[in-house]
Amino acid sequence: MPYEIARDQWEAGLRRLDEAFPEQAPTLERVTRAVQAELRRRLGGAFTLDELVDLYDEGTGWCTDLAVEVAPEEPFAWDARIVADAAFGRYQRAAIDYAGGRRV
Repeated sequence: MPYEIARDQWEAGLRRLDEAFPEQAPTLERVTRAVQAELRRRLGGAFTLDELVDLYDEGTGWCTDLAVEVAPEEPFAWDARIVADAAFGRYQRAAIDYAGGRRV
């Protein structure tokens, strides 16, 4: 998958997170942060956008599994289109070749 397509999906996830119902936002944020922490663990220190896209392209089932662990009683927080995409969208900013939504 090209970075540009992944980026569009991640930006949509960030929008969904921003537009969440106020009563759901804290849980969605907690799950998104847990996914970000797992991204940090999986990718380590310095990483590139290609490495992040490759991980995303492998699938986000693990994100859903993590969401169920973090918020077992709140199935709305298991939507990878929100929590996984938003987490990847935020995490891309730490890539060594990220420059405001495009590659360096």
